[in-house]
Amino acid sequence: MVFSSVFFIFYFLPAALLVYYAVPQKIKNIALTLISYVFYGWANPLFVLLMLASTLIDYVAGLVQGYNGFCFKGEPPELKEGEPRSKIQRGAMIASVVSNLAILGFFKYHNFACRNACALLEVLGLPGLGHTMNVVLPLGISFYTFQSMSYAIDVYRGHAKPMKSFGDFACFVAMFPQLVAGPIIRFSEIARQLTERTHASDKFARGVAFFAFGLAKKALLANPCGKLADVCFDSLPVHALHAWLGAFAYSFQIYFDFSGYSDMAVGLGLMFGFVFARNFDMPYRSLSITEFWRRWHISLSSWLRDYLYIPLGGNRKGKGRTYLNLILVMLLGGLWHGAGWTFVIWGGFHGIMLALERMNGKKPFYHRAPAWLQTLLTFLLVTFAWIFFRCGTLPEALLYIKCMFSASAAGTFHGLIEGILFKPYHLISFACAGICIWGCRDTWEFTQELAPIKLFAVFLLFAVSVLLLFVQSYNPFIYFIF
Repeated sequence: MVFSSVFFIFYFLPAALLVYYAVPQKIKNIALTLISYVFYGWANPLFVLLMLASTLIDYVAGLVQGYNGFCFKGEPPELKEGEPRSKIQRGAMIASVVSNLAILGFFKYHNFACRNACALLEVLGLPGLGHTMNVVLPLGISFYTFQSMSYAIDVYRGHAKPMKSFGDFACFVAMFPQLVAGPIIRFSEIARQLTERTHASDKFARGVAFFAFGLAKKALLANPCGKLADVCFDSLPVHALHAWLGAFAYSFQIYFDFSGYSDMAVGLGLMFGFVFARNFDMPYRSLSITEFWRRWHISLSSWLRDYLYIPLGGNRKGKGRTYLNLILVMLLGGLWHGAGWTFVIWGGFHGIMLALERMNGKKPFYHRAPAWLQTLLTFLLVTFAWIFFRCGTLPEALLYIKCMFSASAAGTFHGLIEGILFKPYHLISFACAGICIWGCRDTWEFTQELAPIKLFAVFLLFAVSVLLLFVQSYNPFIYFIF
């Protein structure tokens, strides 16, 4: 089930809000958890059992650490930061990390590992693996395993108090607004909200505005730009002009697709009384790759920093180790996005750029250029990297890049492609996407105060977006597959 669907907007969400606000305050978390299980299990109910298993593992791990054993009596004490941990506490934290990574590794990387093992055996002239099991990737597993695992780590570090109520903890893990595509919510960020959040009309109104703007980003900008990108990427070889247009269109699509989803998630959270952290801060206005990663998918960037980069040593073990850590973290970040070598290359490219900028004092090599040119060059670098992110295989990505720099390349469907790309609707959508990225305020700033004129804009955008949903056949969410 996707947020940008008629069924979700007019059936599931109203029913969920009705149930949530009808039940007493003390069981709202349980109601929201059950609603979230229905949402997550809509496509495959068995996936709920997997999420429940991950939830139970981390819940028990948190209690074992808090009580320093299995005698769960009274309120669990909060571990103090910097104090030594017992073997039981350390073992509980390790069990949580290993279990979550094992679940993520099996479901996300089993098929990838088998394909590469078969290819390696074939190169070596050895017998293949024979028939291997094809594992279906559960929606959102990359997000909720990271989120759930970080709870046990935070308890171990003394950054969060163990939660005694399983219902409240299950609500934290399963909360449907951010369940399948983020943002990655840390327990410490909403621990108090799980028990003491407020429900107010102004909060609900801002939530509606967030949802409307997110839906508009998706329906009005991401979908038509995605259509442009698909036409170019799926029709190789293409003319250089078409290749560049497709690359820019994909940059626009993935931004508006994911930031639109994040806006909708934040808006839904507000409707249910939760305040989530910002996940995008106009990243294509960045002057460097380092700044880009402070603005893009902020919840993942900060997660990788706090739970991977810093434990690896961060910048505390010399310059060489710092550069290596940056590259390694981004390589793993790329692999987290998808089980494929193109994702590894995408992560490695960003890791190398971050290391080079760190060598240059966290500045790009073009830092002496005017600000507008720095922004343009950063966007071009990010767009170049997105090609590997978008293409299914490395040969396909290399062919696409070749087309971008070969004016003579033109495929069989050259005339048909032009007929699709240069339709007024697609060109206007593409232009509007650029204007919104570099010339408009972001949702966070726009919804700080909702004056009547803004409310009218919210209503208008929502109405137009919903009308488009009835006629659009192209409506994917890119990050659902991660």
